[in-house]
Amino acid sequence: MGQRLGIAAALIGDPEVLILDEPVNGLDTEGIRWIRALMKSLAAQGRTVFLSSHLMSEMELTADHLVVIGRGRLIADTTTRDFIRANSRSHTLVRSPEPAKLRALLEASGWEVRLDPGGGRRVEGADAGAVGDLARDHALAVHELTPVHSTLEEVYTALAGESTEYRAESATTGAEAVR
Repeated sequence: MGQRLGIAAALIGDPEVLILDEPVNGLDTEGIRWIRALMKSLAAQGRTVFLSSHLMSEMELTADHLVVIGRGRLIADTTTRDFIRANSRSHTLVRSPEPAKLRALLEASGWEVRLDPGGGRRVEGADAGAVGDLARDHALAVHELTPVHSTLEEVYTALAGESTEYRAESATTGAEAVR
């Protein structure tokens, strides 16, 4: 309730620019969805909504444009989609009942193929369409064909790493998915 009251107070006077710091902290799912819809509605009205948050998954769902600052240095000023696209390393996840044959075909096409921790193969350098076409052309059954892109959190963590004062040291940070 406190978050909603704070936002209501911020809206008194019908401001053109709204600055919200961690507006979804402590809210339930419905409250988060309400605030997300409100922010998008205000932006659609032509207002500027600045949102500060450490919740990258929430930023990915909410923000159209990112300004990323680390230790006083501008890291990025671009659309969320372009920020992720320009700084992520994507791959295609593919599963087939004939994994050895699939791997040989993919490698013969010049693509890097690795075993995915969840099963299947990770194909670097080929989009899902190219992998699917190759399998079709060789009458190879495919049970899964999924393009995989880095999340905003993975991209942000990799880019802002040197601007971050405190880091979590983990073998599974997701940074391996980012250039």
